[in-house]
Amino acid sequence: MAGKEVLQMTKTNVMRLLDAAKIPYRAEEYAVDENDLNGMHAAEGIGMPPEQIFKTLVAKGERGGYAVFCIPVCCELDLKKAAKAAGDKNMELVAVKELLGLTGYIRGGCSPIGMKKRFRTVVDASAETFDTIIFSAGKIGAQVELAPADLAELVGCTFAPITKRNR
Repeated sequence: MAGKEVLQMTKTNVMRLLDAAKIPYRAEEYAVDENDLNGMHAAEGIGMPPEQIFKTLVAKGERGGYAVFCIPVCCELDLKKAAKAAGDKNMELVAVKELLGLTGYIRGGCSPIGMKKRFRTVVDASAETFDTIIFSAGKIGAQVELAPADLAELVGCTFAPITKRNR
């Protein structure tokens, strides 16, 4: 990662927050297909392995309120592992229609950085195997790449195994 590469791209709030925190990142854009907001489409669009591209999911716990989970786009969240990592008994994903009001982001553009409120955030432990990970820059079609440790410093996330095993 050679530093910041934000040439013609309009800066998102996520990028502004990273700039303000003096955290190095690389921004990427890809062509958006409104009929395919799947994270695998984003991985193909920027030519990176899906294991290194993370999607951001929001869930509500039985006792602890809301939590944010970041997992590779090729994986599925294990709600039992997620609940344990968040210190709750059970977790249930929030409905897409609740996302904007809760986080300030829409489906396909949800980022762990810059939500309306700071929520407990857990990133899948696989992120720590990469020098950098990629996730939404806060709008559909825009991604940011940065070191997992820098993400942890900015949002106070923890790392835990929270995905289901691939069969």
